[in-house]
Amino acid sequence: MRALKGDALDPKGLIAESYKIDGISLGECRSIFLDWALNLEGDSAVALPVLLKRHGAEGHPMTEVLREGLAASQKPRRRGGWRTRERP
Repeated sequence: MRALKGDALDPKGLIAESYKIDGISLGECRSIFLDWALNLEGDSAVALPVLLKRHGAEGHPMTEVLREGLAASQKPRRRGGWRTRERP
């Protein structure tokens, strides 16, 4: 079996390979995306727009997953824990 090779934005080539799989489901794309996100060494907010431009075929489930990931990465994050409850 040949090892998958990618670039800095898709180190294992997971996103690129997902677009080559006929009949891939949304759930399978989400699983691949999670694996990709766990292996990414960098900011997903930077990588996702580039991957969408590179691969973003309309109607493909991975395109939907990448768009969801991009939307989630652009939302402001709320700080939790004791610091939010601390009173001045």
